[in-house]
Amino acid sequence: MSAQRSALPDLADDSPGLWDAGFGKAARALLTGGVRCFAAQGFHATTTRDITAAAGLSPAALYVHFSSKEEVLFEITRAGHKSSLDALNRVPPGTDPAEHLRALVAAFVSWHARHHVAARVSQYELGALTPAHYDVIVGLRRRSTAVFHDALTHGTAAGAFPEADAHRVVRAILSLGVDLVRWYRLDGADSPEELGEYYADLALGMVSAAESRRRR
Repeated sequence: MSAQRSALPDLADDSPGLWDAGFGKAARALLTGGVRCFAAQGFHATTTRDITAAAGLSPAALYVHFSSKEEVLFEITRAGHKSSLDALNRVPPGTDPAEHLRALVAAFVSWHARHHVAARVSQYELGALTPAHYDVIVGLRRRSTAVFHDALTHGTAAGAFPEADAHRVVRAILSLGVDLVRWYRLDGADSPEELGEYYADLALGMVSAAESRRRR
């Protein structure tokens, strides 16, 4: 059964700002409506009428701009993953490997906190994508993973980090940013930036802890 519009989350975060400038006003409204609906009730329980109602448009409006409900999800998911990757790529390399890794984690975590509603949809509705669309998202995820993996392996080679299982450490670091989208609220105790700084400290601690574990 379709959820009532009153049950949909208000997007107090920055999720509506993710959409590409090439989308017109109506398409952007549909993407924002899709985020609200998918976040509240999941992809499969959401109807196209739910999305158009959340966008304040007529029931047929979705098909003017998108071929299907799945394409709406894909564009939301692609925008989220691309934007978070862009946030990582904006971090300057610097000369201190530890500070570089710290800045990457802070950027990744704060991005997910600031866009937590769209990020929740992007991270937890992947199974509803078509195989072709899923492959596009996997490519973006691999690029984000590579940013952290390169920073960690570079720091290890430079002697800034102890030897550790880079794949496991990177997976744990990524989980810090991804998991918070399930519970984070902008009106909570921590701002996105504060949470990013705190989690960045945790990530650097994990790098050292991973070496201690490896020696056992």
